[in-house]
Amino acid sequence: MNSLLLIIIGIPVLEIFVMIKIGQQIGALNTVLLIFFTAIIGVYYARIEGLNTIRSGIKNLYENKTPIYEMISGASIAIAAILLILPGFITDTLGFLLIFPTTRKILINTFIKKKNVNQNNDEKNNVIEAEIVEEKDKDKKDEL
Repeated sequence: MNSLLLIIIGIPVLEIFVMIKIGQQIGALNTVLLIFFTAIIGVYYARIEGLNTIRSGIKNLYENKTPIYEMISGASIAIAAILLILPGFITDTLGFLLIFPTTRKILINTFIKKKNVNQNNDEKNNVIEAEIVEEKDKDKKDEL
């Protein structure tokens, strides 16, 4: 809970700080225009990548393959579009990293590998000990 609160407060503070620093270098109006420009270009590119992902998913369905990568990729494109709509340069950078297919594939593969390692560790630690107990009443009922 504390880390979530830190993220909710920390990201806008960092975004404002970065906007102020960039605004000092290139001017306030140019900073605002750059934020709008990155949002418009990012959402447009997210739309194109989303359509490509849908097309690839349909192709996999026709080949009787499960489109798992396409589903994860589609979700990451949706998150990227949200990050690109939010004003700020840090969220735009993260959004563009998720939009481009090469970086998205790298991020998804590292997430899947980390998830598999955690699942393997959990499976190794799950040991169930038990002993067999025979019921004597069941044997008596079978004799009758």
